[in-house]
Amino acid sequence: MPPKQANTMPERYDQSLLYARHAHLPLDFPRPQPTRFWPQENINLLERYAAWLRGGGASEYVIRSIYVPMAGHVLGLTLKSHPLLDLETDLQPAFEYVIAKGVSDEWTKVSRNALAKFRRFLIHERGQLEPKHRRKEFALHTEGLPAWLVDELTCYQHLCQRNWRDARIEENIRRFWCSHLRLWRFLCQDCGVQELAQVRRKQLFTYTDVRLAAGANVSSINGELRNFVGLMRFLQEQDYPVPQALLRLHNLKQPERLPKFLTDEQVRALRDDFEQRLVHARHPYQRRDALLDLATFYLLWQGGLRRGEVEELRLEDLNLGQRRISVRNGKGMKDRTVFLTDTAVQALQAYLPFRGQGPTDHVFLYRNQPLSKDLIHGRLKAAGQRAGVAVHAHRLRHTCATQLLNVGCPVTSIQKFLGHKKLNTTMIYAKAYDQTVEADYFAAMRRVEQRLQVSPAPEEKISIPDGEKAQLLALAEQMADPQATPDVRLDLFSQFRRLLTQAPEPIQLDQESAWIPPPRTVDFDAV
Repeated sequence: MPPKQANTMPERYDQSLLYARHAHLPLDFPRPQPTRFWPQENINLLERYAAWLRGGGASEYVIRSIYVPMAGHVLGLTLKSHPLLDLETDLQPAFEYVIAKGVSDEWTKVSRNALAKFRRFLIHERGQLEPKHRRKEFALHTEGLPAWLVDELTCYQHLCQRNWRDARIEENIRRFWCSHLRLWRFLCQDCGVQELAQVRRKQLFTYTDVRLAAGANVSSINGELRNFVGLMRFLQEQDYPVPQALLRLHNLKQPERLPKFLTDEQVRALRDDFEQRLVHARHPYQRRDALLDLATFYLLWQGGLRRGEVEELRLEDLNLGQRRISVRNGKGMKDRTVFLTDTAVQALQAYLPFRGQGPTDHVFLYRNQPLSKDLIHGRLKAAGQRAGVAVHAHRLRHTCATQLLNVGCPVTSIQKFLGHKKLNTTMIYAKAYDQTVEADYFAAMRRVEQRLQVSPAPEEKISIPDGEKAQLLALAEQMADPQATPDVRLDLFSQFRRLLTQAPEPIQLDQESAWIPPPRTVDFDAV
C-alpha cells in the first residue's frame, strides 16, 4: 500500500524520516524522533516556520527538502519546548547528525545555512534582534602609531558616531579609520612624526603629491584632508597646542562634474523590464521579488529617495492614503516629507501583502531580514544590464530632480523635496540639462538665421487661358524666323509682353526707352 500523502509540514518531516539513509550512521548515534514524541508547541512551530519562510521568498521545494527537515532534526533530537532551546548548544546536535550520515561537502554547507536560518527564526520568535553586522576591531591596523593618537582617534570616532545613522554605523566606522590611518601612517612611518608638534604643513603637501602620483581621486584626497582638519579641531578642544597652519588647509580644485541622469527612453526601458519580470513571474517567490524591485524603483525614481532612505523606511512612515511618506533621519539627520505619485502608491500597495515577516517593521524585507546595504544596488544593476542602461540608485535620484526642474517645478520646492541643505546643490541639476534653455536657444537661433538668410522672393506663376496660348505660340514662331528684322521682332515682343502682362503698350518701342516689366515665370507645363 503506498504511503499516505503528507499535507502538513510535521507529516512531511515524519515521512522524510522513513526514507532517511542511515547506512553510515553508527548504531549508537542519536537519531531524531518523529513528531508524535514532540511537544505540541513544537509541532505548531514547524508550521509557523514554513509560513515564515514562504513570506520571506523561499521556494516551496527548498522549504520542504532543506529548511523544514533541518529544523525537524533540531526539535526531534532535543524534544524540548522551543522557548527552552539554547541557541548556542541545542542546535549543534542536528548538524552533527547530518555530518555522521556521511553527506557530501556541498550538502554539509547547505545544512549549515539551513541551521542558521532556523536559528534566525527562533530569534525572531522570541522578539529579539539579530546583529546585522559584526563590529570590526582596528587594533591590528594601528600598530606602529603613537598610543596618544590611537586613543584620540577612538574618542573622535565616538563623537562623530552620534551623527551617523544606525544602518550606516559599521560602514562609516570603516571609512573613518581607513581615511585617518592612511594619512597618519604616512606621517608616522614616512615622516617620523611621533608627537603633534612634529606635524608640518609641508608634510601634508607631500602626502597630497604622493596620493596624486598613486592615482588617487581628488575628492578622496580632499576628504582625507577634511578629516585631518576635523581631528585637529577636536584636539584643539582637548587643549592640544594645534598650530593654526594645520587648521587652514585648502582643498585641491575639483572638476565641477555635472550629475548624470537617465533619458526618458532609458527610464522607460528600465520600467518595462521590471514590469515584464512581474508579468512573467512563475513562482510566488519570483512575484514577491519582482514586486519589491518595482516598488523600490519607483521610490528611487519618482520619490527621489536615497538608497539608504529606502532601506530604512518603516511601516509607520507610510501614509499611502495621502500619497506621502516621511523620511526619518535622512542625510544630515534631517526629516522630510516625500510625496508619491499614484503609480508609486500602487506599487507599494501591491508589494505590502507579499512583504513577509521580519524582526523589525522595515517596509522592505528580503529573506525575512531588512535589506542589506548592497541588495538594491545589485538588483538595480542587474536590471540595467538586461535593459542596456547604466544605472545605480543615486542616478535615479538625479533623474528625478532633472525631470522636475525641466517641467517647470520651482527649484526651491525641489530643494525641500530632495532634502538639500543648500540651494546651490539643487541648482547643479539646472546646469546638467535645462529644456527651457534649450528651447529658448533654438528659437532664438532660428530668428537669427531668418534675419541673415538672403533668399529671392518667391516667383509668381501665372496661368494662361487657352485662347491666348495659340497667339503666344504664333508670336514665338514669328520671333524665331531668322528673316525677321529687328523692328518686326521688337513689335512681336511688344505683343508678346502685352499678352502676358496685360500692361498698356508704352509710347516708344525702341530698345533704349522700352518699358520692361519685372521678370515673371510662365508655367509652360500649362502651355
